[in-house]
Parts: sequence; structure tokens; C-alpha cells
Amino acid sequence: MSRQELADFLRRRREDLRPEDAPAEATFPPSQRARRTPGLRREEVAALAQVSVSYYERLEQARAPRPSPRVLSALATALQLTEAERDHLARLAGQVLPTESDGAPDHVPEDARQLLGRLDGIPAYIVNDRQSVVAWNAAAVSLITDFSRLTPDQRNVTRISMRFRDTLCTGATGSESDFSQQAAAQLRAASVRYPTDSVLTELINDFATHDPDFASSWRNHAVRPLPRVRKNLLHPALGELEIDRHTLSLPGSRFSLVMYTAEPGSPSAAALKSL
Repeated sequence: MSRQELADFLRRRREDLRPEDAPAEATFPPSQRARRTPGLRREEVAALAQVSVSYYERLEQARAPRPSPRVLSALATALQLTEAERDHLARLAGQVLPTESDGAPDHVPEDARQLLGRLDGIPAYIVNDRQSVVAWNAAAVSLITDFSRLTPDQRNVTRISMRFRDTLCTGATGSESDFSQQAAAQLRAASVRYPTDSVLTELINDFATHDPDFASSWRNHAVRPLPRVRKNLLHPALGELEIDRHTLSLPGSRFSLVMYTAEPGSPSAAALKSL
């Protein structure tokens, strides 16, 4: 159980909720204190979760014992957490055992490789929990880079993003905040799942130093996945492209499939077909 991380997560999600977001039937204890933040007060979350105020205060102060599954469920409901945030809360509270291995599984399922090859003309690749690219198709090479020429350490989505920004080689010309938020959500989940993975920790620290949007999302415990992120890419041969980056978890594995598409009938879609 990571008491400090749990405390920080609860506090940030409490501060995200406004009083008007609470259920209409909710009744809060009277308070003589002026509301200093837009979020709910601790006693209001305690009332919604039907736990004592003192216990909830100790949770946010990283002094309380491990919450029971029932209390975690009540807190998740009170804080209106998404499914991804509920899973994150459970892991922080030690209700889900961390994985002993690291976030870099080696064996890509054969059916996933076959699917990758059948995505004719759609740039796509497969990543592990570290967001390292472990398989790719020819269209992805044409759009992004020749992954086979990169070392295993360089063959990482976040490191590729950092390199592209620095060199302006097929780099993003538009806002990268959504990508940074997505990366923070994915790596945050991996870091809780693999707390002893030193390579993953180094990657997170490097990206946080390089990217202020990632650092902000990381501090805010952004764990809500973004299935689609729109990007503006400047390709050396195709020019400026407006494309969507889709991320799909592969059932029964620790891998995700990432695909790039464009609006049907758009110049970017025509350009992708020429790859």
C-alpha cells in the first residue's frame, strides 16, 4: 500500500468535485468555515462515503490503515471515479497485488501479429506496458520511423516523441497535451502495477523533465485513458497531416494496439493511403 500516493490521489479527486456535482439527495453536515477551494470538503466526502470524518482525514494525511474493499468502493462512488480510477485506487490501497515482473513482456501473441499484418495501409504498432514498441507494420515505418533501426531503449513511444520534438523530424506541430495526458495515464497505471521496474521509473522521470504537460498530468494522477488522440504531424514526404491515434487494449495480454487514421475523404486520409 502506497499511503502517500493514496492520500494525494484522494485529495486531488476530492478537489476536482464541486458541491453542485454531489447527488441531489446528499445532505452535508453544517460548517461554519468559509469554502476556500472549489472542491468538496473532507467532511462532505466522508458523509457521502458513510465513513467517519476522522478516518477520512487520516486517509488524506497518509496515516490511516489500509481501507477495506467496502470502504474503497464507497469512496470511489463518493468521488465519482471512472472504472480506470477505481482500479488505480484499488492498486494504491494494496487491494490488487503488484506484479513481480517488469512492464516489458517479450512474447507478442501470434493472433495480435496477424492482426497487425492485416491492417493494410493503416499505420499500426503494438506496445507493452512501458509503451515500448514490440511489433509494427510497414505503414507505421513509413509514417513514423524505421523501428528496426532503433535500439530497444529508443524503441519507446515516449522516447520517440521526445526525439521528434527535439529534431523536428516528422514531429508534431500541434498541441501535444492530449498525448502527454494519455502517456501519463498509461505509465501511471504501469508504475503502480510494476513498482520495482527501474527502467520504467527512469523513463517516467525523463519524460516528466522533458514535457511539462506530462509532468502536470502525472502530478494530478491522470489515469483516465484517452482512446483517441488527434495529432498534427509534419511528414518529410507527405507534408502536414491531421491524424487520430487510437489505442486498443488487446484482451488477455499485457499489450495494446495503436493505430493511426484520418477523417475519411480528407487530404490526410488520401496521404495515408499513399504510404
